[in-house]
Amino acid sequence: MAASGAVVDSDALTSQPLSVGQVALVLIALGMGGFAIGVTEFAAMSVLPDFAAGLGVDAPTAGHVISAYAAGVVVGAPILAVLGARLPRWVLLIVFMALFAIGNGLSALAPTYGWMLVFRFLSGLPHGAYFGVAALVAASVVPLHFRTRAVSTILMGLTVGTVLGVPVVNVISHAHGWRWTFAIVAALAIVTMALVALFAPRDPAHPDASPLRELGALKRGQVWLTLGVGAVGFGGMFAVYAYLASTLQAVTGVGPEVMPWVFAVFGVGMFAGNLLGAWAADHVGFKAAGGLLLWSAAALALYPFAASNLWAVLAVVLLIGGGGGLGSVLQTRLMDVAGDAQTLAAALNHSAFNTANAIGPLLGGMAIAAGYGWTSTAWVGVGLSLGGFAIFVVAWLTGRRAATA
Repeated sequence: MAASGAVVDSDALTSQPLSVGQVALVLIALGMGGFAIGVTEFAAMSVLPDFAAGLGVDAPTAGHVISAYAAGVVVGAPILAVLGARLPRWVLLIVFMALFAIGNGLSALAPTYGWMLVFRFLSGLPHGAYFGVAALVAASVVPLHFRTRAVSTILMGLTVGTVLGVPVVNVISHAHGWRWTFAIVAALAIVTMALVALFAPRDPAHPDASPLRELGALKRGQVWLTLGVGAVGFGGMFAVYAYLASTLQAVTGVGPEVMPWVFAVFGVGMFAGNLLGAWAADHVGFKAAGGLLLWSAAALALYPFAASNLWAVLAVVLLIGGGGGLGSVLQTRLMDVAGDAQTLAAALNHSAFNTANAIGPLLGGMAIAAGYGWTSTAWVGVGLSLGGFAIFVVAWLTGRRAATA
């Protein structure tokens, strides 16, 4: 079946319809970029003690390297999306992956901790912009009713990177040195560039595309509300994830040999959540976001009661991971409400995601420091998920009123 119902948005001029095989190759090429990003984002955390020792700093100080990458994501997504407004999307994807390859290659060669901070910040700059543009390309090559599922394939690439890519890279890095973590990611980015050059559609940029027009997304209330849903609602999952290893050790009582399996179960949950969330969004639209936020709140509320038993906590962690399907739902929503400022709005979704990655662990850490225990992060997560749901309700109601008017 040809993808003859491909979506046409105002930022790109689509070419002739693609066959099913061609669409699959496009999605694989885009998903490879998500895979590379997933490996670098999560493998960097797992080899943190190694590069801390290699660069002569303690682990808490080395943790700032992770924050530097996240800061690069938040800053880079809107800036690169606006600066690249006049370029065709397939060219943008290659440029973003080239920057990503350079940043990770330099990280592998970092001579000091200070340079490592700089190189990780640079590596994070194209992260959000790549995902945003890749999502728009994925949506443009499939019929409208498959749009969110196409977008979810890129995020599933990230999930597969965490479940499969990170353990493999860890084995190689522990055997040959931590620098191989970033060298391998740089190689994956180069592979992505080649696949995009071979298979991505050569759609030209819209003749009216401009940085000023992209900035028009910031004038739209629905864009800000959708970003707010992600920045707050996603924080619930990260509040628990950031302290999961410590909770497993202190409350569940398991050793380090078991922890990778728990994190793998979390990744499986994210993978399944992406599939189910995308399917739901293609059938019921933005309402799927509300359902996923309530799902997250319920799963997080079970966590304190399950934490003392390994099998129970595995089941609950799987459910919590399922809330990760929110990402592709919000990505599609931003396409719907951004008007002719598609690229910036799509990229900002990942700035919101990384804002949640900062808010959740911060508030969870405050609850632990206040003496409420390791599992108190779950109640922080419940509050953030419900806060995201409240913003969702406002966005949904105001969107309905505007549509009616």
